[in-house]
Formats: sequence, C-alpha cells, structure tokens
Amino acid sequence: MDEDTGGTRVARVCVDSPLPHLDRLFDYRVPPDLAEQVRPGCRVKVRFAGQALSGFVVELARGTDFGGRLADLAKVVSAERVVTPEILRLARAVADRFAGNLSDVLRLAVPPRQAKVEAEPPREPAPPITAPEAPAWGDYEPGAAFLRSLAGGHSPRAVWNALPGEDWPRRLAEVAATTAAAGKGVVLVVPDQRDLDLLDRALTAVLGEDRHVTLSAALGPAKRYRAFLAASRGAVRVVAGTRAAAFAPVADLGLVAMWDAGDDSHSEPRAPYPHARTVLLTRAQLADTAVLLGGFTRTTEDQLLLDTGWAKTLTAPRETLRERAPHIVPVGDDAQLAHDPQAAAARLPTTTWNAARDALAADRPVLIQAPRRGYIPVVSCQECRSRARCPHCSGPLALHSASAPPQCRWCGRQVPEFRCPTCGGTRLRAAVIGAARTADELGRAFPDVPVRTSGGDRILDTVAPGASLVVATPGAEPVVEGGYGAVLLLDAWALLTRADLRAGEETLRRWMAAAALARPARDGGQVVVVADGGLAVVQALLRWDPAWFAARELAERAALRFPPIARMASLTGPPEALEDLLRYATLPPGTEELGPVPVDDRTERLLLRAPRTHGGELAAALHGASGVRSTKKTADPVRVQVDPSELL
Repeated sequence: MDEDTGGTRVARVCVDSPLPHLDRLFDYRVPPDLAEQVRPGCRVKVRFAGQALSGFVVELARGTDFGGRLADLAKVVSAERVVTPEILRLARAVADRFAGNLSDVLRLAVPPRQAKVEAEPPREPAPPITAPEAPAWGDYEPGAAFLRSLAGGHSPRAVWNALPGEDWPRRLAEVAATTAAAGKGVVLVVPDQRDLDLLDRALTAVLGEDRHVTLSAALGPAKRYRAFLAASRGAVRVVAGTRAAAFAPVADLGLVAMWDAGDDSHSEPRAPYPHARTVLLTRAQLADTAVLLGGFTRTTEDQLLLDTGWAKTLTAPRETLRERAPHIVPVGDDAQLAHDPQAAAARLPTTTWNAARDALAADRPVLIQAPRRGYIPVVSCQECRSRARCPHCSGPLALHSASAPPQCRWCGRQVPEFRCPTCGGTRLRAAVIGAARTADELGRAFPDVPVRTSGGDRILDTVAPGASLVVATPGAEPVVEGGYGAVLLLDAWALLTRADLRAGEETLRRWMAAAALARPARDGGQVVVVADGGLAVVQALLRWDPAWFAARELAERAALRFPPIARMASLTGPPEALEDLLRYATLPPGTEELGPVPVDDRTERLLLRAPRTHGGELAAALHGASGVRSTKKTADPVRVQVDPSELL
C-alpha cells in the first residue's frame, strides 16, 4: 500500500474528458468526510489540470501505484450508483470496438442527473409478471421452442423474419413477458419514438400496468431519468427504448431484443458512433443472454450471425406466408409511362393506376411510398442499371460535372473509360431524385378522393379506413386498421442508386415495411413496385424472401471485401491531420488505404479496410494514434468512425 494514502481509500475515477490520451482511470484519495458517500458507480467532481471535471468512480481500493501525492476527491455529486459493473464492462468493450473513450460511451449510457428526481421516494417494485399465452409464435419455426427456452431461463439467440401484417409490438411484448416471468430482465430497442409508442402500449397490454419503463430522449430529462432510476434500482425488469436504451442498467439480464436493425436511427451520431445492434450483441456475449433480432427483412449482419452458427432463424413456413402476404407485382416504368399520357400525369404506369383505382372503388385506402428528396445522386449503367463501381476498389462512382469523367467516392480515382462488369455497357445514367409534388399530382389524377401526406415534420401514426390516398416517405407510413387495399412503391431508382453500400438492402427494407401494411392477397391486397422485375431486390420482394437476398448480399460483400466481412474505418479531417494520424498509427497487417477524397475545401476523407480478424487491432491503432496527437495538442482533429453505417 502506498504510504501517501495513509490507510484511507483510493477512488479510481473515469474522468469525463474527450481527449484520447486521458482514456484511463485516475486515482484520487477519498477524504474522511466523503468516505460514507463514495461508492463504485457514483458521480464525483475532481480537480484535473487546474479544472473541476466530472467523473464516475469505477472502483475503490486501499492502495495505488501512483508514485506521487494523490489529490483528494473534490466533491461527491451524488451517491446514487448509476454505473453498474456490468454496464462498465460493456462501455469499455464498446469504446474499444469503436476506437473511442470510455467517458464518451458512459455519457451515452447514463442520462444527465436530475437532483429532484433522485430525491423522490423510490419507485415500488413492479408486481410479478405472468407468462402469457402466445399462440401466434407457433406460426414461426421454431417459435414455440424459442419461448419455451426463454421460460426455462436459457439463452437462445435468434433472427426473426416477421410475417406481413404481423403485430410485431405484441410479439416482442410476449417474449419480454415470458423472460420476465422466469425472473430475468429484458431490454428492447426500437428505431424511433413512433415504434416505441406502439411497443409501450403492447407491453402494457401484455405485462400489465407499471411493470415496465421506456427510455428515450423524447420523454424529457426528468421522466427519462426517473425511468433510468427505476431500472438501476431494480424496480422494473423490462425496459424498452431507442438506441441509448441498449445500455439500460437492468439487473439479471436474460434477453436483449431489437426491431428493424437495418434502420439508420440505431446508429449513434455522437462519438464513438456505436450501433445499437453491436452494443446489444456485445452485451449478450458478456452477460450470456438471449438475443432476438426481428424485422420484416434481414440485414447482412444478421445473415453473418446465422452463417457462423451464432444465431438461429425464426421464419414462417411458405404456406403460412402465402396466406398472409399481399399480391405483389412489378411494373416497368419508362415504357408504360410513354404510352399512357393519363398515367404519366401522376407518374403511375397503367398497372399501378388500375391497382389504385380498384382499391378506391372497394372503399379502401391506398398507400403511395415516394422517396424523399435529398439522396446523393450517383451513376449507373445505362443498359442494365447496375450501380457503377470503381474497378480499383469497388467504391461507387459519381459525376461531379457534365464534362468530368466519373470519379470514385472512396479512393478518388477517375474512371474515364467505364465498362459495366455485368453487361459490358459503356454508357452511364444519373440516378433518379425523389419526385416532388407527388401528393398534388395524385390529387389531380383522383380529384374526388382525399389525399393525406405523412413525412418530414408531419408524420401520421394512423389513418381511418375508407377510400383515400396516403402519400408517405419511407419510414413514415401510417397504419390503417385492416390494411391498405393497395400499396404503390414509386421511384425505385431513387433508392436503388443511392451512393451507399447498403442501397439494395435498404431498398428492400423500406419496401417490405410498406408492403407489410397491405391486406393479404385473399382479401384483395395488392402491392405494385415500379421497377424492373428482373432485379434481385425486386425478386426478393416478389417472393417475400429477405433471407435469400441477405445471403446474396453477404456473398457479394465477401467477394468485394466489404463490411461486415471486413472492417472499415473512416477518417475525416484536413489533409495534414490525416497524414499526422497515420504517422502514429501502427496499422494491422493487410490494411488498405482507400483515398483520400475531398469532402469540402479544407477536409478530406480516407477509408481504411482491414480483415475482420484484425478489427480490434485497427481500432486500437487508431485510438492510440489519436491519443498521441492529443498529447501533442495538435490543432486539427480527425473524426474516426469504425464501421460507419454509411459508406458513400
């Protein structure tokens, strides 16, 4: 024991600092007058480099390896334990995975303190939860066995492909109740507040009143902190929320579940930019919990979990799917529009026009999904419309002016002589931008039918049954009781030709989410997609087979060495700063540098690609190099993102 401590306790503190070279624990002496208040996981104030900084006590010890005189803890902000040992281990693992600081991850995991809320009487423990009857899980193979495993306190891991029209909030509530009835905790994560409201109502219906809490920024600081304390104090076993809820301090965790993992809302926009799915999977690995990843479609990350045997599938038999799915047909856009002036006025080919007319005649609403403006246009082959890719690194090509040759958005190389590897074509075409004034055009085409819009700042949760036209941007589609009579998917190329590695995967996700709102085919439900029926993504929609498409995408990613097969890091900053960072980084073997390419007048972006097995080494090298630069107090920072959700 160090003599300086004099037999008193030493607090090891994670100091709240964004500087990478300070990403370690610092020892402070616990003064006798604070000894009764200090405990692991509490908030404190410390003096650091002449400043008063916040921090969390990670552990208490009776000695220190520090050779000098320890400074005293300045203040105990709150004796409330807000960082549990499990969440601390998780936060450290997430920080290491994404080349970030522990303090940055804890800032995401722990909401700001509300002193008045802490002073309130503790919430009474929730009443016991009874396992519900859940016959609907019998529609999936092996859904009933999955629930029995949860009820037995085991840790099954599954990727669930939901049926069209599925009441997914109810299904999630049933697995949560089954797990909680076995004495285990549950964390459920959904993309946004709309989904959380649906899940909240389903949990109340299945679990009963006051047996769960929700966590999201939309609650406001006080309500959010009150819900957080209810979980950390053990008053509730079930927590549902948006991405930050992945860190919810639930005791005896038995299940982590996520809905629609492909939604970009699950990606954290603040450093170190973790994805909620990775947080949940890391947590499940550390705590040996059950996992359920659900959605109408399947991501390539889901497929990789299945291919490696880490998880099993929950899917419905084809005969069940045929009973529940709408009738889906593709229709080519250019030829039909050219020969049908009336349909062209509303940008609806004849088949699409007829589907809308028939649904309205049956007094049923019609959903029109129109991609929003703002997607970055790239280029595709004029003949087969495959995305144009760089022959050197397989990155997306783009045209920056009418006279310049296409240029790669990843490595920056120009490709003056393009040749499509799919069909051999040499001509390029620009991507389609989301159509404007869709609602006005449809209103003129169907003058006696009410037109409603959902998107942007005005999103509808539901619409009433009856004849109407509902124009919605992807992700803003309202629900209608009984389902839509027809769902029209317009401007396919605005989605398919986005400058994004996940363009096809994201297109299918958005299409299937909208198509799932249609009535079954036996009840007259129709889905019309305005796209070439020969495209793989359209074929996956027609057959309602996201598993086939995910496996196909993953195979292509493997051939091109794209994530999730490889690890990629995006470095953004001034050219001199990028060179400086790479000078101090000892990159793992096999790491490739792609770029840099200009972002604006002062900033460039460089991509690093490394084998998946060296992902940890890549993150550690970048974090270490960032630490060296912060020690030297370099002026220009570099933004480091490991496996960013978008690779333009």
